[in-house]
Amino acid sequence: MTSIAPARAFKAAGFAKVARKARISDEALCKAIAQVISGQADDLGGGVYKKRLHANAYRSIVLARAGDFWVYEYLFAKKDRANIDEAELRGFRMLAKAYAGVTAEQVGALLVDEDWIEICRGAAAQETA
Repeated sequence: MTSIAPARAFKAAGFAKVARKARISDEALCKAIAQVISGQADDLGGGVYKKRLHANAYRSIVLARAGDFWVYEYLFAKKDRANIDEAELRGFRMLAKAYAGVTAEQVGALLVDEDWIEICRGAAAQETA
């Protein structure tokens, strides 16, 4: 079943801390999500995507839930490591699968607990850079 609802994008709390230190704005993240939605990211399978950020200096791992929402889960500097390893990829795929069952109420709880931070919704997530 394909969703026609606008996409929402979030960043996990740990991602938010690293992004803040790297000076990657929410606006830049929303533009990048629009690019992921349009296919401008590396599809690692199982709802896991790798998107380059901040003039190609950083790599982000983004998890998708059937196009309904996208979560920036992990961020690393290209200078610090080349890529994630197979064990990490398996873990991200498992997490993406778990996100497939997340309800609207659970998303609300994640936001209230500040485990996730909403960065864009609907049209903002659909705009292209």
